[in-house]
Amino acid sequence: MDYRPLGASGLKVPALSFGAGTFGGSGPLFGHWGNSDAKEARRLVDICLEAGVNLFDTADVYSNGASEEVLGEAIKGRRDAVLISTKTSLPMGDGPGDWGSSRSRLIRSVDAALKRLGMDYIDLLQLHAFDASTPVQEVLSALDDLVRSGKLRYVGVSNFSGWQVMKSLGLADRHGYPRYVAHQVYYSLVGRDYEWELMPLGLDQGVGALVWSPLGWGRLTGKIRRGQPLPEKSRLHDTAAFGPPVEDEHLFKVVDALEAVAAETGKTVPQIAINWLLRRPTVSSVIIGARNEEQLRQNLGAVGWTLTPEQMKRLDEASAVNAPYPYFPYRRQEGFARLNPPAA
Repeated sequence: MDYRPLGASGLKVPALSFGAGTFGGSGPLFGHWGNSDAKEARRLVDICLEAGVNLFDTADVYSNGASEEVLGEAIKGRRDAVLISTKTSLPMGDGPGDWGSSRSRLIRSVDAALKRLGMDYIDLLQLHAFDASTPVQEVLSALDDLVRSGKLRYVGVSNFSGWQVMKSLGLADRHGYPRYVAHQVYYSLVGRDYEWELMPLGLDQGVGALVWSPLGWGRLTGKIRRGQPLPEKSRLHDTAAFGPPVEDEHLFKVVDALEAVAAETGKTVPQIAINWLLRRPTVSSVIIGARNEEQLRQNLGAVGWTLTPEQMKRLDEASAVNAPYPYFPYRRQEGFARLNPPAA
């Protein structure tokens, strides 16, 4: 397993990490992801550690805390061998203090997560969404206190816009608060919006990407093909509305290219899609999920080899879309391009 710095920090993370959203799954979304109990979760953790995957990502909102509880059981007795990433800020109830990133909420959320995980510190805490109702300085001050208390090692964010990240980093630098070193983002061959603003920001500011849903919300599994109906057992029947939309023709164009490269390499479509991400700038780790041992071993096969430059180019071209304003001039017009060379 390749280990990479998490952004500009000294923390080394594996190129592949494991997403524990399938642990203890329940409800209309997470129930379709998977529902591994502690015994099955421990087996999946065993396989990950054997392969060198030691970073496990979860969130308080995953099945209302059940994911953290099952993950805690699965790693019991080997805390020093793993890195734990969790997230907070999304609603965990209907009360006024059950959502957001206020000082009060962050302190209570971290304490609750530690209790569910059965540990006394979290390696990486990420804010699951930007809280526009709380001053950024209050958020950063609370995170600073939690880091100084030893409850957190590093901090990051997830699903922030560029200005939200940059405002936070500017205030962190001004006041000496911990900087965000990670941004957990949606990024895939059928979802490359990350490249317009957040990737250049990550390069400039030393913020590493932890990629969620690298298979485009389950669309790049190799089971969805042009001219064929959606497989009966596909979770997209029930979960497509929760995830990023993808136009059918664009999806099939990408799948066609993936299948061609898969035939050349002897790898699977998901392995090709994940390997492509591992070659992209700022990507510190790609988060893979698995409902069972077979899926996990398949995804682990995405490392240990590399696509050729020509294969990367074909995938780049098949997945390219027009950039939105104000980014398209920098891709299309020579004068703009000279001033701002593309990140990738």
